[in-house]
Amino acid sequence: MNPATLNDYVLLSALLFAIGFFGVLLRRNTLVVFMSLELMLIASTLALVAFSRHNGTNDGNVFVFFIFTVAAAEVAVGLALIVALFRKRHTIQLNELNSLKN
Repeated sequence: MNPATLNDYVLLSALLFAIGFFGVLLRRNTLVVFMSLELMLIASTLALVAFSRHNGTNDGNVFVFFIFTVAAAEVAVGLALIVALFRKRHTIQLNELNSLKN
């Protein structure tokens, strides 16, 4: 069985990023959009690790540690904002959250 190559990881990363991108564009639920953004972040992180491993350095792996730390904080703040929106507006649909338009 052949090990996965750099092209395999980059292709997987591009596929995950595309799924996340279209999830952001096509969905109207705030939670789904938030999960799609996280999927895009994970896809870019996967590509970073793949290129780091291909080059034989640990720079990408160290950078990914900081990305995951920031992503954990982002998830906590993002979910807190979504809960606050739901408590105030009783909906998390993006097309109904239009108070900043005026």
